[in-house]
Amino acid sequence: MSAPDRSAIARRLLDVMAWSARRDYRGHDKHDALNSPLVSACAMGVPFLRLLATQAVMRFPWNLRPLLGVPAARNPKGIGLFAHACLDFADALRADPSPAPAERPGAWTARASDLLAWLVHHASPHAPASAALRSRFDDPGDPKPDATPDATALAGCGWGYHYPWQDSGFFQPRHFPNRVVTSWIGFAFLRAHEATGESRFLDACREIAAFLTSNPRVLFEDEQQLCLSYVPLPDIRIAVMDVSALVAAFLARFARRLPPGDPAADSARATARRLMAFVVDKQTDYGAWFYTWPAGDSPIKHDNYHTGIILDCLADAIEFLGEPAWESAYRRGLDYYRDTLFTADGAPRWMNDRTFPHDIHGAAAGILAFTRAAAHARTAGADAAVAPRDLETADRILRWTLAHLSDPAGFFYYQKGRVRTNRWCQMRWCNAWMSRALAQRLLAP
Repeated sequence: MSAPDRSAIARRLLDVMAWSARRDYRGHDKHDALNSPLVSACAMGVPFLRLLATQAVMRFPWNLRPLLGVPAARNPKGIGLFAHACLDFADALRADPSPAPAERPGAWTARASDLLAWLVHHASPHAPASAALRSRFDDPGDPKPDATPDATALAGCGWGYHYPWQDSGFFQPRHFPNRVVTSWIGFAFLRAHEATGESRFLDACREIAAFLTSNPRVLFEDEQQLCLSYVPLPDIRIAVMDVSALVAAFLARFARRLPPGDPAADSARATARRLMAFVVDKQTDYGAWFYTWPAGDSPIKHDNYHTGIILDCLADAIEFLGEPAWESAYRRGLDYYRDTLFTADGAPRWMNDRTFPHDIHGAAAGILAFTRAAAHARTAGADAAVAPRDLETADRILRWTLAHLSDPAGFFYYQKGRVRTNRWCQMRWCNAWMSRALAQRLLAP
């Protein structure tokens, strides 16, 4: 089957970026129910009620957030994903301007720089960027996250969600930083340094690395393996598998960007190797990862997008740490991901044991993972048939997504169920992730 037309991919990306920029990249989010004054008051600070309220608003078939007074806002993770997409699009245009000949790569690099500057000035008040770093990025002059009087002071620079979040295993206050959001933003700063060579972006990564590695909590540690918590709080007990994978991938890439002889490089590589060794060790004999370790700590078994994220991180670790011994785990995981978590026509399955709903985040994760896999196959010198097969899998998912979850107005739908499609757009969950996927696909041959 032929690959999607590159000009069509570029037009779709331009439409999505324009729709998002007109809204200043602000929108509602999957777990932002507690940003409603009404919902927050009704939950009364009780963990079970906070979780119930968050899940109820999230699962309701229509978007209740405007009625509940949830403000449309920028999600820091979403801003990082949009910035990364801008940088990838700029490089794609430099390599081949024909899909969008009117677009200037420099303008997209500048847009990414503006978004990253916003992030520097909107880091968590618990882990703000240093004054020296802030001075190197233009301040947009808008309101910044407020610190509470008893704000926990953490090392380094980090970001969290712009809403309070009650999970089954922990509660995260508004703007409290975590390793997942910070890692994704870190990837965007690394990409900016790769694209521009500007030292300010690498200096931001140094502060991000300090946040990821210097704060609580170590959940498991021995000489070969290391596992870190999602949220840097001392009472966290739940180990979410993609957290250690994301931190490992960031540190591996960070070490590669450091100048020769920088002592931080060896430390970053050593920590990354132990983190990914933990993740590889927890792979099942059929190629999957449970959402948590131990598996019984969450009702989630093998979901779509976390599997894709772990695989992307594992590919980074193999390449940037020089660990070919993990190649078999990576390929086994890709086979499981392709065969179990997508339908034959490319629709993302929700879980290994549940097909619906088809979620846009799963679609984006699949496009990213199999596009990345094709690039990795070429780097690793795999059989000549492997890279085309991986890229065809990415394209099959992309074709299905454009046919079923894309709106001509310039946004992507949240989910397609067995009976109806949830046609509202969550800015980070839908458009930011798909911008990232479309841009990366344009970079591929």
